[in-house]
Amino acid sequence: MPLNVTGQSARMATMVEEQNLVDMGEDKESQFDQVTYNWVDITQEFFDAITELELGELLRDELFGLFEAMSAIEMMDPKMDVGMLCNRGNNKPCTFTQAVDSCLLKLDNLTQSEVIGIIDSTYACIVSWLEGHSLAQTVFTNLYLHQPSLIVDKPLRTFCYAVYKIIEIIKDCINKALVFEEEDFQSVTYGYRLQQDITEQKIISMLKEVEDELPRKSRIKPIHVVSEKEYGDRLALYARIRFTKIFYQILSLMGKKEQLQQNLNECHTLLSRCSYMIQIMIKTVNSGEKADEISNYPNIMGFDPMVNQRLLPPTFPRYTKIKPRIEALKYLDELLNRFRTVTMITNQNGFHAALDFFLEFSRQSPCILSRSMLQIVYLPTTNRVFGVQNFADVLKDAARNFIAPPVLMPKSTLLQNHQAKEYVDSFLSHCVGLFGSLLQLTGHNRARQRDKLAHLLDDFAILQDEAERVDGFLHALSLKSDTPRSHLACFGTWILYHTLRVMVMYLLSGFELELYSVHEYHYIFWYLYEFLYGWLVSAITRANTFLMEQDVHNDTHKGRGSKKSARNKKKKSTSRPYNLEILMYQAMQNICGGYYKALVGFRMDGKILLPESPFDSERVRYEHRLLPFSSLLTPPPVHYQEFLDMTNAQMHKRNEKVTSEMLYLAGCRHFHQARNMLERALSLYLPNASTVNEINDLLKVAKTNFVVLKLLADGHKKDSKEPPVFDFSCHQHFPLIKLI
Repeated sequence: MPLNVTGQSARMATMVEEQNLVDMGEDKESQFDQVTYNWVDITQEFFDAITELELGELLRDELFGLFEAMSAIEMMDPKMDVGMLCNRGNNKPCTFTQAVDSCLLKLDNLTQSEVIGIIDSTYACIVSWLEGHSLAQTVFTNLYLHQPSLIVDKPLRTFCYAVYKIIEIIKDCINKALVFEEEDFQSVTYGYRLQQDITEQKIISMLKEVEDELPRKSRIKPIHVVSEKEYGDRLALYARIRFTKIFYQILSLMGKKEQLQQNLNECHTLLSRCSYMIQIMIKTVNSGEKADEISNYPNIMGFDPMVNQRLLPPTFPRYTKIKPRIEALKYLDELLNRFRTVTMITNQNGFHAALDFFLEFSRQSPCILSRSMLQIVYLPTTNRVFGVQNFADVLKDAARNFIAPPVLMPKSTLLQNHQAKEYVDSFLSHCVGLFGSLLQLTGHNRARQRDKLAHLLDDFAILQDEAERVDGFLHALSLKSDTPRSHLACFGTWILYHTLRVMVMYLLSGFELELYSVHEYHYIFWYLYEFLYGWLVSAITRANTFLMEQDVHNDTHKGRGSKKSARNKKKKSTSRPYNLEILMYQAMQNICGGYYKALVGFRMDGKILLPESPFDSERVRYEHRLLPFSSLLTPPPVHYQEFLDMTNAQMHKRNEKVTSEMLYLAGCRHFHQARNMLERALSLYLPNASTVNEINDLLKVAKTNFVVLKLLADGHKKDSKEPPVFDFSCHQHFPLIKLI
């Protein structure tokens, strides 16, 4: 009976469905005509509601807050979309054992082309690891690294062991320097043992043995054309094994803190040999298996990009794109050049020269490994420069050479006072921590540097106060001595000089990182022009004066009747060691002045787009950009109202209103003065190579902008409202102004 009921019900359901289809076909047009939508326009209501929100406030729903927003899937984003490329397909990850059992992995009788391809692809994975990806998604996708002891092929087995040691020493160097962030480097090994039982001497001897066992014919070109490819492959494999050995030796020597100078001297020779090998590797990259195939990960035998997928944390996995082999080898070539630059730090005399070296090296945006190497070469142990000199003594010499404080002079009796010595030692110990942080800061990536510069200014504010108190105490003590001399603002000027440099670095980094909108440029350049560069010139001029006074003081106490002493006195009194630096800062001050006046002119002509007033507050933006300066007493922070008062006063001179043409002409004069100063710097002084490049770039900026502002001052494109283009291709801080 239930079966009959069920069958009858099914037939009835079928009949009803067929009838519905017939009815739908007959009344299809009438049904569509009856569809209506009840849309409600809430545009005005929405705009009325948001007027109750203050600037910076967000509206959120109880069921969808910030946590839900951060956890939401962003469609088509390879980092956030669960349907990302690496999760597509049905390829099942294959372990080392499974690959060997299924004959997908050869342990012996590999061709030279296959070994070359595996080596090049492994280096591509190492480079990708150095660019911030995880070991599990880069280096350890090489199945041969999972069980290197089972590999029969000797060159490949030895190379795999060497890779483990290279990874280990790179990880140790980067962790020792502590200048990386989560986006720079990932040191997690995901449970893989780095073959720590194999010593450095053993791995080098293993590589040397393989290098010697490779056929001697690899160095002698064969006569028969048939064996040309075989000869090329042997030479390519030999170059890769030799490169691996030398590269490991370089990393090992640079990472050691003992006998640093001797190690660096040896590194010079090794770097030359290594560079020669990498050039051969680049030329023979096509000798590797499947070198011409382009993919996002190694596509040759022995690599599986999904093999470690289960080792990754339970979050949205980051899609890793492995560098192509040729790009990875070129990256290694550039890395060797950066290592060569790092070894030149030993040629820098004094802390100030070393700091400039660090800053210049950082401007080139080097990789995390070379940044770390520079840190551990200069300060291999805590507070020991090159592992030998006490950092406090280095800073003492830096202060003495900068401004010659009487207390640090050789024949000074001030340090015989116990309290004075205690004050100076305490001050220098605090300087060690602060300037050590400044050096370490230069090792971070450029974006992180800006954040750390802001925090560093708080420490400089504290040190400024201490320097002022120490100077005051030493000044009072000096006036009571047999040779009274002023000690006011000696340490204070030295600290102020570095404080101002940090402030300038902070503001200029905003241009490099593209943080400022064009409508914000004018008060950034104004602050640099009116205050920071002016204060810098004043501080250096004061240091110059102190140095000349010290020279006069020394000559007075040496031999007053000597003609030679008189000649030396005249010569020293006219020498100004900071002339080039003063000239450079004055040139940059004029460049900033030119930008400021040009930008105000653009605003007057309506050539710069401004935010809508209901959604904008220039005061908020100004205070936000200059917030880190608020903790400093010297130089005193310029508040927004002071900025308005000063700029408004400049706009009304001699009871006449300033026009945009007048501003363009004034900016033109600034760029012309900057050009003259820069040309003078090139002709009168002998700056180093990096300074010459900087001057030439600034000259191009000054000349180009001079011409542009001259045209604008003459009325060129007066009626055009097209905004100017600020091109930072020539200089990362000072753009070329282009008119469209």
